[in-house]
Amino acid sequence: MQLSIQQAEAFARMPLTYLRQEYPNHIMHVLHGDQDALSPRALHPVFYGCYDWHSAVHGFWLLLRCVHLYPELPAKADINTIFDEHFTPELMRRETDYFQVDGRAPFERPYGFGWILALDQELAQSALPNAAAWRQAMQPLTTEIRSRLLAYLSKLSYPIRVGTHYNTAFALALSLDYARHVQDGELESVIVNAARNYYGNDVDYPAHYEPGGDEYISGGLTEALLMTKALPAGAFQPWFDKYLPRITEVTQIMQPAHVSDPTDPKIAHLDGLNLSRAWCMKNILRHLHADHPARKAIDDSVERHIKASIDQVVGSHYSGGHWLASFALLALEG
Repeated sequence: MQLSIQQAEAFARMPLTYLRQEYPNHIMHVLHGDQDALSPRALHPVFYGCYDWHSAVHGFWLLLRCVHLYPELPAKADINTIFDEHFTPELMRRETDYFQVDGRAPFERPYGFGWILALDQELAQSALPNAAAWRQAMQPLTTEIRSRLLAYLSKLSYPIRVGTHYNTAFALALSLDYARHVQDGELESVIVNAARNYYGNDVDYPAHYEPGGDEYISGGLTEALLMTKALPAGAFQPWFDKYLPRITEVTQIMQPAHVSDPTDPKIAHLDGLNLSRAWCMKNILRHLHADHPARKAIDDSVERHIKASIDQVVGSHYSGGHWLASFALLALEG
């Protein structure tokens, strides 16, 4: 199953609505006094919509990605308008200022960090006429996030393997793509070394423990995704065969997760899990030999995971609708 222009248009229409929708809103916010009790838009004048900060970030990423893939996208004019409204130097300065307050070092770390860098990458390669100005406006925030990611990796002794926002591998996979695209050799080297140190000796990953009831990424497959990028050419398959030696036997990771209540914000994560698993598996397949014994089983699993959740994206309850389209795009494009 591949992304069509009709799907890209339908996906784009979701953040075009939700990026301007301030409520309901889930705020992760450290208050130092009554003066810090502010509305989402006062705290985050750019990324106030889509229920939470990181979803707003990758909502903008989705818009750029859709119009990059389909330059004739009908939503293009509306995408230009929403970026012109939000990506101004003043509003981005206020977004950056938020990070300067004491006690906010862990804010959106590392998930939001990875998505900011992915967004900057899309701006860097966008053909939209105002993309360079939008990217310039965001540079203080990008620089701040890059610095924070480097500082974080300098003291993160152990990777975080959960299937939610704190997962280390997911953020590093996005950030490594960014570093290579913008030719940031320092950041690339730090991420590659971190990935190899964290995961290079992993064997027999316990895939039968997945998924957790509120996970939207697979800790096991996301780690493998990162290692397709971080290991030298030819080194991934030997590592993978030790890491997930019996992957085809583990139904818990090869079969889609069941979503019992798509209106529940946490249980709805499982639709994202199905889509992000497909994204990871597609990338893993690119690094396995044509005669690898697990290829067909993994390929079949990709299709099952996409089919299980792709129809839940457009028109879904806000619990999933504010973010699922980004993961659907990863799954279909990947």
